[in-house]
Amino acid sequence: MRQKIMQNRYLFLAAAIVMQLCLGNLYSWSIFRAPLMEQHGWTIAETTVPFTLSIVFFAVGMIVAGRWQDRSGPRIVGISGGVLLGLGFLLAAWIGSSLPGLYLSYGILGGLGVGFAYVTPIATIVKWFPDMRGAMTGIAVLGFGAGSLVGAPIGTTLIQIVGVDGTFLIFGITFGFLVILSAAILRNPPKGWSPSGWNPNQDEELTVEVLDYTPTEMVGTVQFHLLWCINLLGSGVGLMVISQAVPMGQELAGVSATAAAGALGTMAIFNALGRPSFGWISDRIGRTLSLMIASCLYLMALLLILRTASSLSTYTLGISVVGFAYGGYLTLMPACTADYFGTRNMGINYGLIFTAYGVAGVIGPLIGAWVRAVTGGWENVFLILAVLSVFGLFLSLMSHRLRPGR
Repeated sequence: MRQKIMQNRYLFLAAAIVMQLCLGNLYSWSIFRAPLMEQHGWTIAETTVPFTLSIVFFAVGMIVAGRWQDRSGPRIVGISGGVLLGLGFLLAAWIGSSLPGLYLSYGILGGLGVGFAYVTPIATIVKWFPDMRGAMTGIAVLGFGAGSLVGAPIGTTLIQIVGVDGTFLIFGITFGFLVILSAAILRNPPKGWSPSGWNPNQDEELTVEVLDYTPTEMVGTVQFHLLWCINLLGSGVGLMVISQAVPMGQELAGVSATAAAGALGTMAIFNALGRPSFGWISDRIGRTLSLMIASCLYLMALLLILRTASSLSTYTLGISVVGFAYGGYLTLMPACTADYFGTRNMGINYGLIFTAYGVAGVIGPLIGAWVRAVTGGWENVFLILAVLSVFGLFLSLMSHRLRPGR
Protein backbone atom coordinates (compact mmCIF):
# COMPACT_ATOMS: atom_id res chain seq x y z
CA MET A 1 0.00 0.00 0.00
CA ARG A 2 2.80 2.40 0.91
CA GLN A 3 4.55 1.72 -2.39
CA LYS A 4 1.32 2.36 -4.29
CA ILE A 5 0.88 5.74 -2.58
CA MET A 6 4.53 6.64 -3.22
CA GLN A 7 3.97 5.99 -6.92
CA ASN A 8 0.65 7.82 -7.00
CA ARG A 9 2.05 10.99 -5.49
CA TYR A 10 3.76 11.69 -8.83
CA LEU A 11 0.34 11.52 -10.48
CA PHE A 12 -0.68 14.45 -8.28
CA LEU A 13 2.41 16.31 -9.41
CA ALA A 14 1.45 15.71 -13.06
CA ALA A 15 -2.07 16.97 -12.39
CA ALA A 16 -0.64 20.05 -10.69
CA ILE A 17 1.54 20.84 -13.71
CA VAL A 18 -1.40 20.57 -16.13
CA MET A 19 -3.50 22.85 -13.93
CA GLN A 20 -0.73 25.43 -13.66
CA LEU A 21 -0.09 25.39 -17.42
CA CYS A 22 -3.72 26.38 -17.96
CA LEU A 23 -3.79 28.95 -15.17
CA GLY A 24 -0.57 30.58 -16.36
CA ASN A 25 -2.38 31.97 -19.38
CA LEU A 26 -3.47 34.77 -17.09
CA TYR A 27 -0.15 36.29 -18.21
CA SER A 28 -1.23 36.05 -21.87
CA TRP A 29 -3.43 39.12 -21.53
CA SER A 30 -1.06 41.21 -23.65
CA ILE A 31 -2.03 39.24 -26.79
CA PHE A 32 -5.60 40.53 -26.42
CA ARG A 33 -4.77 44.12 -25.53
CA ALA A 34 -3.70 45.48 -28.93
CA PRO A 35 -6.55 43.82 -30.91
CA LEU A 36 -9.11 45.11 -28.39
CA MET A 37 -7.66 48.63 -28.56
CA GLU A 38 -7.82 48.56 -32.36
CA GLN A 39 -11.31 47.04 -32.43
CA HIS A 40 -12.96 49.30 -29.83
CA GLY A 41 -10.71 52.36 -29.70
CA TRP A 42 -9.82 51.79 -26.04
CA THR A 43 -6.72 53.28 -24.42
CA ILE A 44 -3.75 51.47 -22.93
CA ALA A 45 -4.94 52.42 -19.45
CA GLU A 46 -8.42 51.01 -20.08
CA THR A 47 -7.08 47.74 -21.45
CA THR A 48 -4.63 47.37 -18.57
CA VAL A 49 -7.43 47.24 -15.98
CA PRO A 50 -8.57 43.65 -16.79
CA PHE A 51 -5.06 42.33 -16.09
CA THR A 52 -4.78 44.38 -12.90
CA LEU A 53 -8.19 43.16 -11.69
CA SER A 54 -7.26 39.57 -12.48
CA ILE A 55 -4.14 39.85 -10.31
CA VAL A 56 -6.12 41.38 -7.42
CA PHE A 57 -8.89 38.77 -7.54
CA PHE A 58 -6.30 36.05 -8.03
CA ALA A 59 -5.04 36.98 -4.55
CA VAL A 60 -8.57 37.32 -3.13
CA GLY A 61 -9.49 33.91 -4.50
CA MET A 62 -6.41 32.41 -2.87
CA ILE A 63 -7.63 33.42 0.60
CA VAL A 64 -11.17 32.11 0.13
CA ALA A 65 -10.05 28.91 -1.57
CA GLY A 66 -7.22 28.36 0.90
CA ARG A 67 -9.54 28.19 3.89
CA TRP A 68 -12.08 26.12 1.97
CA GLN A 69 -9.56 23.55 0.77
CA ASP A 70 -8.05 23.20 4.23
CA ARG A 71 -11.49 22.10 5.40
CA SER A 72 -12.88 20.23 2.40
CA GLY A 73 -9.84 19.01 0.50
CA PRO A 74 -8.37 20.11 -2.84
CA ARG A 75 -10.69 18.47 -5.36
CA ILE A 76 -13.91 20.45 -4.91
CA VAL A 77 -12.01 23.73 -4.64
CA GLY A 78 -9.88 23.06 -7.71
CA ILE A 79 -12.93 22.02 -9.73
CA SER A 80 -14.69 25.23 -8.69
CA GLY A 81 -11.66 27.17 -9.87
CA GLY A 82 -11.84 25.46 -13.25
CA VAL A 83 -15.52 26.35 -13.57
CA LEU A 84 -14.86 30.01 -12.71
CA LEU A 85 -11.88 30.22 -15.07
CA GLY A 86 -13.80 28.70 -17.96
CA LEU A 87 -16.81 30.90 -17.23
CA GLY A 88 -14.62 34.01 -17.15
CA PHE A 89 -13.24 33.34 -20.64
CA LEU A 90 -16.66 32.34 -22.01
CA LEU A 91 -18.33 35.48 -20.68
CA ALA A 92 -15.48 37.57 -22.10
CA ALA A 93 -16.46 36.20 -25.51
CA TRP A 94 -20.07 37.31 -24.99
CA ILE A 95 -19.88 40.55 -22.99
CA GLY A 96 -16.25 41.54 -23.51
CA SER A 97 -17.15 44.11 -26.15
CA SER A 98 -17.78 46.54 -23.28
CA LEU A 99 -15.21 47.52 -20.68
CA PRO A 100 -17.44 46.69 -17.67
CA GLY A 101 -18.18 43.29 -19.20
CA LEU A 102 -14.48 42.62 -19.77
CA TYR A 103 -13.61 43.75 -16.26
CA LEU A 104 -16.24 41.41 -14.79
CA SER A 105 -15.49 38.38 -16.95
CA TYR A 106 -11.71 38.31 -17.45
CA GLY A 107 -10.71 40.48 -14.51
CA ILE A 108 -12.96 39.33 -11.66
CA LEU A 109 -14.27 35.86 -12.60
CA GLY A 110 -11.09 34.81 -14.40
CA GLY A 111 -8.93 36.08 -11.55
CA LEU A 112 -11.04 34.28 -8.93
CA GLY A 113 -10.89 31.08 -10.97
CA VAL A 114 -7.10 31.22 -11.11
CA GLY A 115 -6.91 31.94 -7.37
CA PHE A 116 -9.18 29.01 -6.50
CA ALA A 117 -7.32 26.56 -8.71
CA TYR A 118 -3.79 27.83 -8.06
CA VAL A 119 -3.68 27.21 -4.34
CA THR A 120 -5.00 23.64 -4.39
CA PRO A 121 -2.17 21.84 -6.23
CA ILE A 122 0.49 23.76 -4.31
CA ALA A 123 -1.05 22.94 -0.91
CA THR A 124 -1.40 19.32 -2.02
CA ILE A 125 2.14 18.95 -3.34
CA VAL A 126 3.86 20.30 -0.21
CA LYS A 127 2.02 17.65 1.81
CA TRP A 128 2.95 14.77 -0.50
CA PHE A 129 6.60 15.82 -0.89
CA PRO A 130 7.96 16.96 2.49
CA ASP A 131 11.25 15.33 1.49
CA MET A 132 11.56 17.47 -1.70
CA ARG A 133 9.33 20.40 -0.81
CA GLY A 134 11.24 23.12 -2.65
CA ALA A 135 12.00 21.15 -5.80
CA MET A 136 8.51 19.69 -6.22
CA THR A 137 6.80 23.02 -5.53
CA GLY A 138 9.09 24.56 -8.13
CA ILE A 139 8.19 21.91 -10.71
CA ALA A 140 4.49 22.35 -9.97
CA VAL A 141 4.51 26.13 -10.37
CA LEU A 142 6.79 25.85 -13.42
CA GLY A 143 3.60 25.30 -15.35
CA PHE A 144 2.22 28.68 -14.31
CA GLY A 145 5.30 30.42 -15.67
CA ALA A 146 5.31 28.35 -18.86
CA GLY A 147 1.58 28.64 -19.49
CA SER A 148 1.73 31.89 -21.40
CA LEU A 149 4.75 30.61 -23.33
CA VAL A 150 2.47 27.94 -24.79
CA GLY A 151 -0.80 29.85 -24.80
CA ALA A 152 0.43 33.20 -26.16
CA PRO A 153 1.58 32.00 -29.61
CA ILE A 154 -1.44 29.72 -29.94
CA GLY A 155 -3.74 32.55 -28.87
CA THR A 156 -2.09 34.99 -31.27
CA THR A 157 -2.70 32.60 -34.16
CA LEU A 158 -6.27 31.97 -33.06
CA ILE A 159 -6.98 35.72 -32.89
CA GLN A 160 -5.92 36.02 -36.54
CA ILE A 161 -8.20 33.13 -37.52
CA VAL A 162 -11.30 33.39 -35.31
CA GLY A 163 -10.90 36.82 -33.70
CA VAL A 164 -10.69 37.87 -30.07
CA ASP A 165 -14.13 36.56 -29.09
CA GLY A 166 -13.52 33.20 -30.72
CA THR A 167 -10.19 32.89 -28.92
CA PHE A 168 -11.81 33.68 -25.58
CA LEU A 169 -14.37 30.96 -26.32
CA ILE A 170 -11.74 28.33 -27.19
CA PHE A 171 -9.61 29.24 -24.18
CA GLY A 172 -12.60 29.02 -21.87
CA ILE A 173 -13.65 25.55 -23.01
CA THR A 174 -10.11 24.14 -23.17
CA PHE A 175 -8.65 25.55 -19.97
CA GLY A 176 -11.83 25.07 -17.97
CA PHE A 177 -12.07 21.39 -18.96
CA LEU A 178 -8.40 20.62 -18.29
CA VAL A 179 -8.39 22.31 -14.88
CA ILE A 180 -11.57 20.51 -13.81
CA LEU A 181 -10.21 17.15 -15.01
CA SER A 182 -6.85 17.62 -13.27
CA ALA A 183 -8.38 18.91 -10.04
CA ALA A 184 -10.57 15.81 -9.82
CA ILE A 185 -7.38 13.74 -9.40
CA LEU A 186 -6.04 15.65 -6.39
CA ARG A 187 -6.34 14.44 -2.80
CA ASN A 188 -4.43 14.91 0.44
CA PRO A 189 -2.19 12.17 1.87
CA PRO A 190 -3.53 9.99 4.69
CA LYS A 191 -3.15 11.42 8.17
CA GLY A 192 0.29 10.71 9.56
CA TRP A 193 1.72 9.67 6.20
CA SER A 194 5.37 10.38 5.38
CA PRO A 195 7.72 9.16 2.64
CA SER A 196 9.53 5.94 3.38
CA GLY A 197 12.98 6.56 4.84
CA TRP A 198 12.47 10.30 5.24
CA ASN A 199 14.11 11.83 8.32
CA PRO A 200 12.90 15.41 8.87
CA ASN A 201 15.69 16.13 11.33
CA GLN A 202 18.21 15.61 8.56
CA ASP A 203 16.29 17.31 5.77
CA GLU A 204 14.95 20.43 7.45
CA GLU A 205 16.87 23.68 7.06
CA LEU A 206 16.91 24.11 10.83
CA THR A 207 16.42 21.37 13.37
CA VAL A 208 13.52 23.01 15.15
CA GLU A 209 10.00 21.72 15.63
CA VAL A 210 7.63 23.07 12.98
CA LEU A 211 4.21 23.66 14.50
CA ASP A 212 0.97 23.87 12.53
CA TYR A 213 -0.01 27.51 12.96
CA THR A 214 -3.59 28.64 12.56
CA PRO A 215 -4.07 31.73 10.38
CA THR A 216 -4.61 33.88 13.48
CA GLU A 217 -1.46 32.54 15.12
CA MET A 218 0.55 33.02 11.96
CA VAL A 219 -0.54 36.62 11.44
CA GLY A 220 0.54 37.35 15.01
CA THR A 221 4.18 36.46 14.26
CA VAL A 222 6.88 38.83 13.06
CA GLN A 223 7.86 36.18 10.53
CA PHE A 224 4.54 36.47 8.71
CA HIS A 225 4.96 40.20 8.20
CA LEU A 226 8.53 39.74 7.02
CA LEU A 227 7.53 37.08 4.48
CA TRP A 228 4.60 39.21 3.34
CA CYS A 229 6.89 42.18 2.70
CA ILE A 230 9.49 39.99 0.96
CA ASN A 231 6.73 38.67 -1.30
CA LEU A 232 5.51 42.21 -1.97
CA LEU A 233 8.94 43.45 -2.98
CA GLY A 234 9.94 40.39 -5.00
CA SER A 235 6.62 40.19 -6.83
CA GLY A 236 6.41 43.94 -7.37
CA VAL A 237 9.76 44.14 -9.16
CA GLY A 238 8.97 41.16 -11.38
CA LEU A 239 5.41 42.21 -12.24
CA MET A 240 6.51 45.75 -13.08
CA VAL A 241 9.05 44.49 -15.61
CA ILE A 242 6.62 41.91 -17.04
CA SER A 243 3.81 44.45 -17.43
CA GLN A 244 6.01 46.96 -19.29
CA ALA A 245 8.35 44.57 -21.09
CA VAL A 246 7.21 45.28 -24.65
CA PRO A 247 7.12 49.13 -24.57
CA MET A 248 10.29 49.12 -22.45
CA GLY A 249 12.08 47.03 -25.07
CA GLN A 250 10.90 49.29 -27.87
CA GLU A 251 12.31 52.36 -26.13
CA LEU A 252 15.55 50.97 -24.71
CA ALA A 253 16.61 48.72 -27.58
CA GLY A 254 14.85 50.60 -30.38
CA VAL A 255 13.16 47.46 -31.71
CA SER A 256 9.70 46.69 -33.02
CA ALA A 257 6.84 45.51 -30.85
CA THR A 258 7.20 42.04 -32.38
CA ALA A 259 10.87 41.83 -31.45
CA ALA A 260 10.17 43.12 -27.94
CA ALA A 261 7.43 40.50 -27.60
CA GLY A 262 10.00 37.89 -28.58
CA ALA A 263 12.20 39.10 -25.72
CA LEU A 264 9.20 38.76 -23.41
CA GLY A 265 8.80 35.18 -24.62
CA THR A 266 12.41 34.45 -23.69
CA MET A 267 11.77 36.03 -20.30
CA ALA A 268 8.82 33.66 -19.85
CA ILE A 269 11.13 30.69 -20.47
CA PHE A 270 13.52 31.85 -17.76
CA ASN A 271 10.59 32.68 -15.48
CA ALA A 272 9.51 29.05 -15.80
CA LEU A 273 13.05 27.68 -15.38
CA GLY A 274 13.62 29.76 -12.26
CA ARG A 275 10.89 27.94 -10.39
CA PRO A 276 12.26 24.38 -10.28
CA SER A 277 15.82 25.73 -10.19
CA PHE A 278 15.28 27.77 -7.04
CA GLY A 279 13.24 24.95 -5.53
CA TRP A 280 16.10 22.50 -6.06
CA ILE A 281 18.69 25.00 -4.81
CA SER A 282 16.68 25.89 -1.71
CA ASP A 283 16.38 22.23 -0.71
CA ARG A 284 20.18 22.18 -0.56
CA ILE A 285 21.30 25.58 0.69
CA GLY A 286 18.14 26.74 2.50
CA ARG A 287 15.29 29.14 1.73
CA THR A 288 16.94 32.22 3.22
CA LEU A 289 20.08 32.10 1.13
CA SER A 290 17.98 31.34 -1.95
CA LEU A 291 15.84 34.43 -1.33
CA MET A 292 19.00 36.50 -1.00
CA ILE A 293 20.32 35.13 -4.29
CA ALA A 294 17.06 36.11 -6.00
CA SER A 295 17.43 39.69 -4.70
CA CYS A 296 21.03 39.82 -5.91
CA LEU A 297 19.95 38.66 -9.38
CA TYR A 298 17.43 41.50 -9.47
CA LEU A 299 20.16 43.98 -8.55
CA MET A 300 22.52 42.64 -11.20
CA ALA A 301 19.86 42.85 -13.92
CA LEU A 302 18.54 46.29 -12.94
CA LEU A 303 21.85 48.08 -12.34
CA LEU A 304 24.37 46.31 -14.55
CA ILE A 305 22.34 45.16 -17.55
CA LEU A 306 19.05 46.98 -18.11
CA ARG A 307 20.27 50.50 -17.27
CA THR A 308 22.76 50.26 -20.14
CA ALA A 309 20.71 48.08 -22.48
CA SER A 310 20.79 49.50 -26.00
CA SER A 311 20.45 46.33 -28.06
CA LEU A 312 17.87 43.58 -28.25
CA SER A 313 20.32 40.95 -26.99
CA THR A 314 21.30 42.96 -23.92
CA TYR A 315 17.69 43.84 -23.16
CA THR A 316 16.61 40.21 -23.52
CA LEU A 317 19.40 39.13 -21.17
CA GLY A 318 18.36 41.71 -18.56
CA ILE A 319 14.67 40.86 -18.44
CA SER A 320 15.47 37.13 -18.58
CA VAL A 321 17.55 37.44 -15.40
CA VAL A 322 14.63 39.31 -13.81
CA GLY A 323 12.26 36.56 -14.95
CA PHE A 324 14.50 33.84 -13.52
CA ALA A 325 14.63 35.53 -10.10
CA TYR A 326 10.91 36.31 -10.16
CA GLY A 327 10.13 32.64 -10.81
CA GLY A 328 12.29 31.84 -7.79
CA TYR A 329 10.22 34.04 -5.51
CA LEU A 330 7.01 32.29 -6.58
CA THR A 331 8.55 28.93 -5.67
CA LEU A 332 10.16 29.99 -2.40
CA MET A 333 7.11 31.65 -0.85
CA PRO A 334 4.93 28.52 -0.54
CA ALA A 335 7.94 26.47 0.58
CA CYS A 336 8.77 29.06 3.26
CA THR A 337 5.14 29.09 4.40
CA ALA A 338 5.13 25.33 4.87
CA ASP A 339 8.56 25.34 6.54
CA TYR A 340 7.71 28.07 9.01
CA PHE A 341 4.01 27.53 9.72
CA GLY A 342 3.32 23.86 8.95
CA THR A 343 1.11 22.22 6.31
CA ARG A 344 -2.21 21.63 8.11
CA ASN A 345 -3.48 25.14 7.28
CA MET A 346 -1.25 25.58 4.25
CA GLY A 347 -4.07 26.72 1.96
CA ILE A 348 -5.28 29.69 3.98
CA ASN A 349 -1.84 30.54 5.39
CA TYR A 350 -0.24 30.74 1.96
CA GLY A 351 -3.31 32.57 0.68
CA LEU A 352 -2.74 35.29 3.28
CA ILE A 353 0.92 35.63 2.36
CA PHE A 354 -0.06 35.65 -1.31
CA THR A 355 -2.16 38.79 -0.81
CA ALA A 356 1.17 40.61 -1.13
CA TYR A 357 1.24 39.43 -4.74
CA GLY A 358 -2.16 41.03 -5.36
CA VAL A 359 -0.98 44.33 -3.89
CA ALA A 360 2.22 44.12 -5.93
CA GLY A 361 0.19 43.49 -9.08
CA VAL A 362 -1.48 46.87 -8.60
CA ILE A 363 1.26 49.14 -7.29
CA GLY A 364 4.24 47.62 -9.14
CA PRO A 365 3.10 48.41 -12.70
CA LEU A 366 1.51 51.71 -11.63
CA ILE A 367 4.68 52.97 -9.93
CA GLY A 368 6.80 51.94 -12.88
CA ALA A 369 4.53 53.62 -15.43
CA TRP A 370 4.22 56.77 -13.29
CA VAL A 371 7.98 57.18 -12.78
CA ARG A 372 8.54 56.61 -16.50
CA ALA A 373 5.94 59.27 -17.36
CA VAL A 374 7.35 61.82 -14.90
CA THR A 375 11.06 61.34 -15.62
CA GLY A 376 10.82 60.51 -19.31
CA GLY A 377 13.02 57.42 -19.06
CA TRP A 378 13.33 53.96 -17.57
CA GLU A 379 16.67 54.53 -15.81
CA ASN A 380 15.06 55.98 -12.69
CA VAL A 381 12.53 53.16 -12.66
CA PHE A 382 15.40 50.67 -12.50
CA LEU A 383 16.99 52.60 -9.64
CA ILE A 384 13.78 52.51 -7.61
CA LEU A 385 13.35 48.81 -8.26
CA ALA A 386 16.97 48.26 -7.21
CA VAL A 387 16.33 50.01 -3.90
CA LEU A 388 13.31 47.77 -3.33
CA SER A 389 15.49 44.75 -4.06
CA VAL A 390 18.00 45.87 -1.42
CA PHE A 391 15.17 46.05 1.11
CA GLY A 392 14.12 42.56 0.07
CA LEU A 393 17.67 41.32 0.59
CA PHE A 394 17.77 42.76 4.10
CA LEU A 395 14.33 41.37 5.02
CA SER A 396 15.33 37.91 3.79
CA LEU A 397 18.27 37.92 6.20
CA MET A 398 16.00 39.10 9.02
CA SER A 399 13.44 36.37 8.27
CA HIS A 400 16.08 33.73 8.98
CA ARG A 401 17.12 35.29 12.27
CA LEU A 402 13.52 35.64 13.47
CA ARG A 403 12.21 32.29 12.23
CA PRO A 404 9.47 30.83 14.51
CA GLY A 405 10.93 28.29 16.87
CA ARG A 406 14.36 29.92 17.19
